[in-house]
Amino acid sequence: MTPSAADAAPPPNTTEVPSYLGEDGWGLLYLNFLRICYDSPMNFSPITDDLFIGTTPHKKDYETLRDLGVRLVLNMRFERMPHRDPHPTPIQRLWLPTFDTPLIPIPIKPLLRGAKAALETIQNGGKVFAHCAYGAHRGVTMGAAVLIAQGMNPFEAMELIKSKRPQADPDAYYIRPRILKFAREWAESNDSRR
Repeated sequence: MTPSAADAAPPPNTTEVPSYLGEDGWGLLYLNFLRICYDSPMNFSPITDDLFIGTTPHKKDYETLRDLGVRLVLNMRFERMPHRDPHPTPIQRLWLPTFDTPLIPIPIKPLLRGAKAALETIQNGGKVFAHCAYGAHRGVTMGAAVLIAQGMNPFEAMELIKSKRPQADPDAYYIRPRILKFAREWAESNDSRR
């Protein structure tokens, strides 16, 4: 029996899963995961007047960031370099590749580098956007580092971020120690400069 054209077309409002992804539902789950990671609009939360935390901005999102006054994007994703800003005067981007896993703790060195760049940007009148894939761990860690570098207590920084961004999880058992370690190292480095 030869299938008709109606049999070959997928039903409306469904996603056709390529055969190489399997027919057990995992293929569709994977496609939806990719859609969320790469096609979703940027999601962000204003934490203070000069700090935003969110998800990965795409090229089209740089205009929104520019309108918000963002002059520095801190990308904490190891798995994805920052998109280029197509504007003639692009927003500065700093790629600080880290992993979101308890097996590889976020190194303090990129947090120090990001905090220093953020302070310089803020002192020059710009705003900062810290991000990771979901805006829950790595971007939150960098955001907390920026707040601490501005003089906030680490516990207050974590509470403020949680109050402004519901999906933020600075209390995750492998994130909180990194924020507290950053706070100690930031204080020590500033004490040695005095």
